[in-house]
Amino acid sequence: VVLDPEKLGLEACFFVLIRTSEHEAGWQRKFLAALRARPEVLEAHRLAGEIDYILKVRVANARAYDAFYQALISDVRIFNVTALLSMEEIKNTHALPL
Repeated sequence: VVLDPEKLGLEACFFVLIRTSEHEAGWQRKFLAALRARPEVLEAHRLAGEIDYILKVRVANARAYDAFYQALISDVRIFNVTALLSMEEIKNTHALPL
């Protein structure tokens, strides 16, 4: 079953870029636990390069994103957060290129 997020009132999709100055195992455990506890986080990836993590977050609107953001930064110390609002979803598939 594929659910339509917009029909469920989750109209805003944000890609959240996270940079951290913390690289200790304890911080990482706390950060990953915070992400797993947040239902708004649909995907989370650890990256190589300047950005440490990218999250795909689905919420109702900008106010709901701000509530998510405030909760996240109160749970764990984060050096920098940049949120990018998706204006249009062009392609979304779970099919693997076999």
